[in-house]
Amino acid sequence: MFDMVFTNSAFVISFFVFIFGVQIYNLFLKTNKQNPDFLNIGFRILQWYKQNARDLPWRATKNPYNIWICEIILQQTQVQQGLQHYLNFVARFPDVKSLAEADTDEVLLYWKGLGYYSRAINLQYAARQIMQDFGGKFPTKHQDILKLKGIGKYTAAAICSISYQLPYPAIDGNFYRVFSRFFADDFDISKSNAFDYFSELTKDLIPKDNPGDFNQAIMDLGSGICKPKQPSCELCPLSKDCIASNTGTIDKFPVKIKKVKTEDIKLKYYFIHHNDFFVVKKRDRSSIWKNLYDFPEFLPKHLEEYISNHNTVKHKLTHKNLEIEFIAVSVPNIELLEQLAHDHNFNFVDYESSQQKSFPKPLENYIDKTFNK
Repeated sequence: MFDMVFTNSAFVISFFVFIFGVQIYNLFLKTNKQNPDFLNIGFRILQWYKQNARDLPWRATKNPYNIWICEIILQQTQVQQGLQHYLNFVARFPDVKSLAEADTDEVLLYWKGLGYYSRAINLQYAARQIMQDFGGKFPTKHQDILKLKGIGKYTAAAICSISYQLPYPAIDGNFYRVFSRFFADDFDISKSNAFDYFSELTKDLIPKDNPGDFNQAIMDLGSGICKPKQPSCELCPLSKDCIASNTGTIDKFPVKIKKVKTEDIKLKYYFIHHNDFFVVKKRDRSSIWKNLYDFPEFLPKHLEEYISNHNTVKHKLTHKNLEIEFIAVSVPNIELLEQLAHDHNFNFVDYESSQQKSFPKPLENYIDKTFNK
C-alpha cells in the first residue's frame, strides 16, 4: 500500500515538474529572443532554405513589380495553380506602365481562372497610383508601399524584405503556424493585432543581411513541413527547440478563436440564348464580382414563354455562401436577342467570343456545361 502511494505521489510530482519545466523553457525562449543570435534560428532557417528552397520563377528576381504580382496571385491561390498565371501575366504586363495603361477587361482576362477578381482590379489601380504618385517607379519605402491599393502589411513586408532587404517579417498563415508552435504561444491569431504581436515576438530572429530569404524560407517551411495537419517535425530545422513539438501539443497551435460570420446570398440569372448566341452584361463596380460579366437578372414578359429549364448551384466565396438559380430561355430567333441587347445595353456574344470576357467561376462553368465544353 505504501509503495503504491509513493509511486502515485512520485508520478504526480514528476508530472508537475515536467509542466513547470515546460513553462520555464517557454519563458526562457521568449525572454532570450532579444539576442539576435538566439538559438541561431535565423542561420538554421537560412541553411535549411539553401538546401530545400522551391525553384519558383519569381525567386530569380528582386524586381519589386514581379514580387508584388506573385504575392497578390498567391494570396488566395496555391503555388502550382498560380505559377502559369504568373508567367502569363508578367509576360503580357511586364512592368507598372504596361499594367497601368492596359484595358481593364484585358487585365481581367489574364486573371481568368484565379478568381477573386478584385485583386486584379486593385493591381491596376495601384499601378496607376505608382504612375501618378511615384513617377512610374515602384516605391522603396515601407510606408509608401502600404499606401498602394490592395497592399496590406504582409505584402508590403514581403516586397520590402525580398526586393530591398529591409527586415520586415512577412507574417501569413505559415508564419503564424511556425512561430506559434515554436514558442507554444497561445495568442489568438484571429485578433486584429496578431500581425503586430508576432512581428514584435520575432523581430530579432530575422537576419538583417538576408530578411528576404528568411521570409521565403518560412513560407516553404510552413507549407511543406510545419503543415496544419500531420507536420513533418523530424525534417524541421527548428524541431529540437520547438516547444509544441517537444511537448506533443502541435495540434493546439496556432490558436484561432474568432469565427467569421458568413452571409447567405441568393442570385437569379436568365441565360437567354439562341443556338450559340446569348446576351451578357457587365456587373456594377459596387457589387461582388466587380467588373466581371454575367447574365441578365430579369426577363422581359414577352420572353417568358421561352423558358426551357431551371438549374440551381451553390458556390462559396470568402464569408459568402451563394445559391445561384440559372433559368435557361431559348428564344426562336436571333433577332429577339439582338433587340434585347439593344434595348437594355447588353452585350451580344457567341461562345467563342465569350471566351474573351471574364465571368465569375460558377457562370463560366455554366456556359461551358451548356455548350458541352
